[in-house]
Amino acid sequence: MQSSSPSPGASSPLSRRTMLAGAAAFAGATATSGVAAVPAEAAASGRPGPRGKAVVFRDVRVFGAAKATDLVVVDGRVAGGPAPRGAKVVDGGGRIALPSLVDAHIHPDKTTWGGSWVSRRPASGIADYVAQDVELFRAQRRPVAQRAYGLMAHAVSRGTRAMRAHADVAPAYGLAGVEGVAEARERLRHALDVQIVAFPQHGVVRTPGTAELLEEAARSGAIDMIGGIDPAGFDDALDEQLDLVFGIAERHGVGVDIHLHDRGEKGLSALRGIVERTRALSLAGRVTVSHVFCLPGLTDRELGTLAADLGEQDIALTTVAPSDSLVLPIARLREHGVRVGLGSDGVRDSWSPFGNADMLHRAQLLGWVTDVRLDEELAECYRVAAHGGADVMGLAHADLAPGAPADFVLVAGECLPQVVVDMPRRDMVVHGGVVVARDGEFLD
Repeated sequence: MQSSSPSPGASSPLSRRTMLAGAAAFAGATATSGVAAVPAEAAASGRPGPRGKAVVFRDVRVFGAAKATDLVVVDGRVAGGPAPRGAKVVDGGGRIALPSLVDAHIHPDKTTWGGSWVSRRPASGIADYVAQDVELFRAQRRPVAQRAYGLMAHAVSRGTRAMRAHADVAPAYGLAGVEGVAEARERLRHALDVQIVAFPQHGVVRTPGTAELLEEAARSGAIDMIGGIDPAGFDDALDEQLDLVFGIAERHGVGVDIHLHDRGEKGLSALRGIVERTRALSLAGRVTVSHVFCLPGLTDRELGTLAADLGEQDIALTTVAPSDSLVLPIARLREHGVRVGLGSDGVRDSWSPFGNADMLHRAQLLGWVTDVRLDEELAECYRVAAHGGADVMGLAHADLAPGAPADFVLVAGECLPQVVVDMPRRDMVVHGGVVVARDGEFLD
């Protein structure tokens, strides 16, 4: 299987893919994704299930094992022993049981999911995309909370257990994006774990009033982390932006999430600045950088040096696997203890008509762009989508082991590699031991 990726600036008008691939070529480029980690201790224990509740998922093949077994859940966690007397029984019908997935980077506030078709216009640069974001926001008849809820519920129906949701914060929107996503999070708290990032898509420094809004968002308690975007390439204020973002994080005890699309020295300078501030402010384990397009083109020695610094400060990274040349070198980074998650980015917004918030599809795309073909390589793509994002978000792995959160999906299939390739319907999605979706439909 061969993968292909467009060369920067190869197509006109620009698309999200070509924009991401050529972000560094635009002086003042701004784009769409970054990620920050929260302390592992904040959520590593997972969530408690309904106390005293016991459920047996009968006749399931854990990870595609040849022999079916019973998966016992007690109080929202996988149990190691036999089912208690009186436990509820759910028939798995011989389906494969797999860990639920984690979307480490998504923008639910911008989506048009569930609404009328939107015809996109040509764009000649980032400024055009940002302007079209605002136009689309003002044209929407459905509020952010409704649109975000529809997309996030759909993600649950596709097997997502948790997501890092970025919400635009800018004078054009105020805190409407944060408030809307927070409302959707509350409605879905029984089915989905959500972290919210206040994301300055329009820049922190170049757009007056944004820094004040980020401070207000952090003060409100509605967000889990503060975002940033291309401090050098877009804001043209590397130190000022990073000082503002990290200062807010330190004052309010939230994490940091930086979108970094700049390549070359602009990107590397920003990454070094992030490492320095993480160390100086003792924020190890609370910072994430997304996309990080400055890493894939490095020599092995250069990558090793930077990866060692990232690992030392426990700075997490995320990728949306946009192309073979821009996907992060996950295995090499992990050698240095760097947490790496996978995300779906924007979904049917002003930037692109594409996207589906289906992390199984994203796992397949990861395999496609990295040109994998072996069973273990395909299985590893799934693990990145399931456990990599959990590591970034500070969540316990839903690995179906005793004591693990009972977050899993049941699908018809032969084995895990085949599931990654064929992407079968998620026949059942379980969150905390409770069935939250059946036959691809969310149970509201």
